[in-house]
Amino acid sequence: MTPETVSVPADRVTLDGDFAVPASARAVILLPHGVNNSRQNRGSQSIATELHTAGFATLLVDLLSENEERRYTHPGEQRFDVGLLTRRIVAAVDWATIQPATRSLPVILFGAGTQADAVLGAAADLPDRVLTVVVWGARPDPTADALKRVRVPVLFVAGGQEPALLRLTEEAVRHMEGPHSIRVVPEATHLFEQPNALDQVITTAREWCDEQLRATPEA
Repeated sequence: MTPETVSVPADRVTLDGDFAVPASARAVILLPHGVNNSRQNRGSQSIATELHTAGFATLLVDLLSENEERRYTHPGEQRFDVGLLTRRIVAAVDWATIQPATRSLPVILFGAGTQADAVLGAAADLPDRVLTVVVWGARPDPTADALKRVRVPVLFVAGGQEPALLRLTEEAVRHMEGPHSIRVVPEATHLFEQPNALDQVITTAREWCDEQLRATPEA
């Protein structure tokens, strides 16, 4: 399906997004993107397409405005400002929950790579509005306060070819009090660029989301 280009207000700027709601959508999944990681990249578009087929609405949103993106073409402080990115994810959730097509749907947060800590921070700030979180290719900070505050179920998907990152993820989840799980894609690195690796991430994430939806009282 063809997504609608939307504008999401946040922090006195306007964030660009792609919004798509298939018929009989079961939840809305937010996929945030940071510097040098546009929502329009092929991987993100492929993920969104698969999610639409599975009955999920999607909001792909760039966490930096066009002006900020131009300013921080090279890695800059805002790329790693977890607080700023967290606030903008919260703003995107606010936006999705007032749209007529999605305001009654559960919200699910996806995060890849450097967006993972901000996604977890948003989930910690919105325990009553986020159903679950899926992160992959992440380098979670074991000392992050958000890990201790997250109460919604979190799925970490890790690449089996990078044992150091897998150990970091295992260390991080030991600080979590909320429900969580780690799933490993054996032949993948953290970028999941190997053949079929991203497909395995999507399948694993979709199955996890289905489990969480079935566990809700409404289901």
